[in-house]
Amino acid sequence: MIDLHLHTNVSDGWLTPTSLVERAAAAGIRVLAVTDHDTTAGIDEATVEAARRGLQIVPGIEITAVEHGRDVHMLGYFFDPDDDGLSRFLAAQRETRVGRIVEMAKRLQVLGMPIDVQPLIDEASRQNSKSLGRPQLARAMIAAGYVADTREAFEQWLGRDRPAFVERPGAPPGEVITIVHCAGGVISLAHPGRTKIDDDIPRLRRHGLDAIEVYHSDHDGPTIDFYLQMAQRLGLLVTGGSDFHGDPQRALEPGAACLPEPDWTKLLARIDHARR
Repeated sequence: MIDLHLHTNVSDGWLTPTSLVERAAAAGIRVLAVTDHDTTAGIDEATVEAARRGLQIVPGIEITAVEHGRDVHMLGYFFDPDDDGLSRFLAAQRETRVGRIVEMAKRLQVLGMPIDVQPLIDEASRQNSKSLGRPQLARAMIAAGYVADTREAFEQWLGRDRPAFVERPGAPPGEVITIVHCAGGVISLAHPGRTKIDDDIPRLRRHGLDAIEVYHSDHDGPTIDFYLQMAQRLGLLVTGGSDFHGDPQRALEPGAACLPEPDWTKLLARIDHARR
């Protein structure tokens, strides 16, 4: 099985990179990508464990672009994790994330739910390239007894149009596409069935978008068919993965959604052609 969308505790996942690879191997995954948010810090550790277990790992990342005030998640693959331009861009992204969490904590304080986010910030700083986001804030709310689970935290307080939500400033999708291409990678629009920006996808294609994440744990059969047809019509590649985070409150395992072998072969062919 091929799962190109997995998260570790370097961003908002629950498992270390090593534990994630162990879990993926147990699920029968043979090719995987660690796609943490706005950071590549988990790739090296995951690569070591994948090599030990005979698995193939693809350098990956999930970058949050911003379009018309909305988050647009974009998946990068096969890039150089040490590319200077990408590294500088991601450092700025992570700094923006910290500022956003601080502002959301201020809103929670006014709402009678004080959260000390400094330990979260300090942990991210100690781990250098660790990415901080709303899920970590949600877990802090659970620990403080304000909510029962992350779903309640987002639906009642942290989600869009909820009382503690703060919009994220950030780069537009076109800039993200350029950054990943300059680092030698390809880029896919993550979970389009969740993002709901179908009308913008042809424009993103003209900006250089390479693929659509057709196969995702939130996509049902009709949604998959819809985006398969769109990919064919626009000449886009297809990617897929579970979007596994390891959340114990969500019954989702690596491989819950996978990329079919023919689409993986086409993706590899694109990379090989670009490098030649």
